[in-house]
Amino acid sequence: MKFKLIIFIVVLSFLSFSCSTKKILSSFEIRDELGNYYIKKVDFPASATIEEKVEMASRVIPTTNQYKWQSLELTAFIHFGVNTFTGKEWGTGKESPSIFNPTSLDVDQWVRVLKDAGFKLVILTAKHHDGFCLWQTKTTSHSVASSPYKGGKGDIVKEFSDACKKYNIKMGLYLSPWDMNASSYGTGEAYNDFYVEQLTELVTGYGELTELWLDGAKDPNAPNQTYDFERYLEVLKKYQPNAVSAVMGEDVRWVGNEQGYGRETEWGVQGYKPNSYKDSESYNSSLGLVLTGKDLGSRDILKKVNSVYWYPSEVDVSIRPGWFYHDKESPKSLDKLIDIYYKSVGYNSVLLLNVPPDKRGQFDSKDIAVLGQFGNYIKTTFANGLLKNVTNTWVNAKIGDSKEYALKTPSAINVLLIQEDIMKGQRVEKFSVEVYSSGQWQKITANNKEPNLTTIGYKRLLKFDTVQNAEKIKITIDEARTNANISQVNVYYSSK
Repeated sequence: MKFKLIIFIVVLSFLSFSCSTKKILSSFEIRDELGNYYIKKVDFPASATIEEKVEMASRVIPTTNQYKWQSLELTAFIHFGVNTFTGKEWGTGKESPSIFNPTSLDVDQWVRVLKDAGFKLVILTAKHHDGFCLWQTKTTSHSVASSPYKGGKGDIVKEFSDACKKYNIKMGLYLSPWDMNASSYGTGEAYNDFYVEQLTELVTGYGELTELWLDGAKDPNAPNQTYDFERYLEVLKKYQPNAVSAVMGEDVRWVGNEQGYGRETEWGVQGYKPNSYKDSESYNSSLGLVLTGKDLGSRDILKKVNSVYWYPSEVDVSIRPGWFYHDKESPKSLDKLIDIYYKSVGYNSVLLLNVPPDKRGQFDSKDIAVLGQFGNYIKTTFANGLLKNVTNTWVNAKIGDSKEYALKTPSAINVLLIQEDIMKGQRVEKFSVEVYSSGQWQKITANNKEPNLTTIGYKRLLKFDTVQNAEKIKITIDEARTNANISQVNVYYSSK
C-alpha cells in the first residue's frame, strides 16, 4: 500500500509539473516552455567556457519586484530639508532645526504635478547627509519635531505618504547612511542600531514602499563607519517585501553619473557585484569593475567574472543644476529633458528626475511649466503607434532572422520603440533596422550616420532621421547570446 501511495504521489507531481508553463525548481531557477531561467543571479562553474557563460547569462531574469520597478520607467526624486534653507548641497549636521520653516508647504502640489506629468513613483529625502529627519522620529531631536513647522507637530513623510495615496502614485524614500549629526556615527554597531531604528520607523509607519534609496555618498574625511547593509535589507524585506533597494542595495544599480545619460550599450544582467554584498568592493576592484565604467556586461566582462547579476540601471539627474533648490538656478529646457528621456528610459534604464521644492515648500512655477511640457511631449508622441498590430511580438528570434512590420498607412516616422521580454532574459547584442519607402528598403540613419544598435533590454528608443511615406520596417537580429524574444515593436513621429 505504501509503495502504491508513493507511485501515486510521483505521478501526480509529474502531471502537476507538466501542466504548468512555469515552475520553481530552486531558489534561483524557474522553467517554462523555452527552458531554464535563473532569478537575479547565476554563479558560473569554474570550468565554464565563454560559450557556456554566455548561454547561462542569457537566462538570468529579474525578480518580480525588479520587473515591476523597471516598468515604471519615469520616477521622480524630491530633495527637501535644511539644505533648502541654507542654500547648500551638503550640510554639516550642525544646522539648527529652527531654520526649517516652510511658509506654505504643499506636498499635495508636488505629487499632483508629477502625477500629471506622467511620473509613476516619487522618492523623498526623509533624511539627507546632515541627519535632519522629516518625520516624527524617536531616534533624535534633530528633526521636524524641533522645528517651527506646525509648532513641532508636523510630519513631512506622513504628508508625502498621504499625497501618494491620494494620487495613486508609488512612494519611495531616501535614508542617507552617512549621518553628520548622529553622535554614534563611526562607532560601528551602535550606529547600525540607530540606523535600523530609523529605517524601521519609516518602513512600518507610512504605508507601502516601492523603493528604498541607500546613497553611497560620504565625505572622505568623515569618520569610518561600516554599514550593515545586509541587516538593513533584512528589515526592508521583512516589512516591505515588494520594495526594491537602490544604489547600495541589491536590486537597482546607479548608472554611474548624474548628467541624466545611460549607456548606449546597457546590460541589465551584468558582472558588477551589487554593493549590498560585504565583499563587493574587493571583488569588483579585483576585476576592474566600476559603476562609472562603459562596459559592465559584454562578453569581455563575462570572460573574467565568476557570477552575473540582474542589476538594472537607474539614471538620476536633477531638473536644475543642484539637487536642492537655489534661487538663482533655472530648470533644464524641454529639449534637454527630451534628450535625457531618450538616453535613459530609451537606453534600458529608469529615469529618476529630481524636482526640488523651494523655501515655501512648493515647486517653482518654471519647473512646473517645463514638467508639464515634458509630460505632454511623451503622452502625445507615444499615444498611438503607427504599426498595424498593437502587439508585435517575435518569439525565439534566431541570429540572422528578420521580421517585417507594416504601418497602418504610409507615414512619416522618426522614432523606433523595441522591447525584449526580459522575463525570458536579455539577449540581443546587435540589431539593425530598415524602412521601406518609395519602393525600396533603406537603412535608418541618425544625424546622417548609421546608428550603433546594440542592446535592447526592457526598452530601447531610437530617434532617427525622418523617413517620409514609410510603408513598413524590418528588424534584423544581427548578434545575440541565444534566441531572442521581442515583446514589442512600434514606430512613431516626433515633432521635436
